[in-house]
Amino acid sequence: MSRINKNVILALLTLTSSAFLLFQLYYYKHYLSAKNGAGLSKSKGSRIGFDSTQWRAVKKFIMLTSSQNVPVFLIDPLILELINKDFEQLKNTSLGSTSECKFFCVRRDFTTFALRYHLWKNEEGWFRIAENMGFQCLKIESKDPRLDGIDSLSGTEIPLHYICRLANHAIHLVVFHERSGNYLWHGHLRLKGHMDRKFVPFRKLRFGRYPGAFDRPELQQITVDGLEVFIPKDPVHFLEEIPHSRFIECRYKEARAFFQQYLDDNTVEAMAFRKNAKELLQLAAKTLKKLGVRFWLSSGTCLGWYRQCNIIPYSKDVDLGIFIQDYKSDIISAFQDVGLPLKHKFGKVEDSLELSFQGKDDIKLDIFFFYEETDHMWNGGTQAKTGKKFKYLFPKFTLCWTEFVDMKIHVPCETIEYIEANYGKTWKIPVKTWDWKRSPPNVQPNGIWPISEWDEVIQLY
Repeated sequence: MSRINKNVILALLTLTSSAFLLFQLYYYKHYLSAKNGAGLSKSKGSRIGFDSTQWRAVKKFIMLTSSQNVPVFLIDPLILELINKDFEQLKNTSLGSTSECKFFCVRRDFTTFALRYHLWKNEEGWFRIAENMGFQCLKIESKDPRLDGIDSLSGTEIPLHYICRLANHAIHLVVFHERSGNYLWHGHLRLKGHMDRKFVPFRKLRFGRYPGAFDRPELQQITVDGLEVFIPKDPVHFLEEIPHSRFIECRYKEARAFFQQYLDDNTVEAMAFRKNAKELLQLAAKTLKKLGVRFWLSSGTCLGWYRQCNIIPYSKDVDLGIFIQDYKSDIISAFQDVGLPLKHKFGKVEDSLELSFQGKDDIKLDIFFFYEETDHMWNGGTQAKTGKKFKYLFPKFTLCWTEFVDMKIHVPCETIEYIEANYGKTWKIPVKTWDWKRSPPNVQPNGIWPISEWDEVIQLY
């Protein structure tokens, strides 16, 4: 009997132990795993959990930046695109309430964040702590282009990018700097000679191939894969900016050389013109931005930016270019509503459209509309007295951002080709007398407007 009792007791103990073990496994899987972020998700057919290499690297990075009050926000294009698809659901997700890793567990080499540098207080301390947490970090610095025009400060270096690697995943931290005109700028990621070019696959980076400019985004905090991160409040707008963010600087050194050879005009009249032209340009930019119309610096205004980083005082007008496909029928009324009456309108939307508005003190705003052909672009001109038309040919070009008169504004990326089309190879030499019917090397006759179509030409001279 005692033998049977012992076997029964042993069996009961075994059954009880097994049941307790099963309960522990169930509890860990359904409670502790959810709490600690160990849930499972699928990515490209394989099960990747919250303990994936990517997720752990991002989690450590967020812990690091949060503890050191480093003002970072997520700008990774792939993750922002995924977030945008589930945006409404994510906004209502609380910390720890998710059981799947959908975003930070996707296999790739980098996760990209941005840093607002002007808000960062402890760069060196953060760098040391990052290395103590297991990150291997690479810091990319270069000269601050904003200081190129100041002899005593030219050559001062600023941080542009950080690459922090943990195991086989890296965090790319893009350093955004404040610029005049209320926008953010990041620099080119250019490795110096002593840097390890095999540190990470640099060619796969989405930011740093060239300098970039972005509107300053309003941020919001959301929970992504159990981690609290800041993202642009309008992720769609930020994503749309990325492929068109390329930035080119004004050529400060060349401008100084220009003024050493040709003295700047600092007369009262010249300074008054520059002030009024700047205000006119800013008003025009604000008006066109409200309409959603792309534009760029053209003709003499573009030449002034490229040659001397300033408005040419004897140009007597402000010149802008607009692609004809961006034309909107309410452009004229929009300018009139802000106090810029129409001075003249030449041509039609389908051919040689040109608008001119009257600013104060006899300064004009000229808007040239550009048309695209197979191998070139062109804008038209019309002689007011005769109706004779002209066509100005340009090599095809794209648009880049620059900074001019305290504004983020577009210029042709292929600037030298654009300027030489208008002014020839001698564009460096100031010419105060310019005949738009004969001087430009890219001008050609383009017929005469028939009398029957002159109702399209408004002359208010």
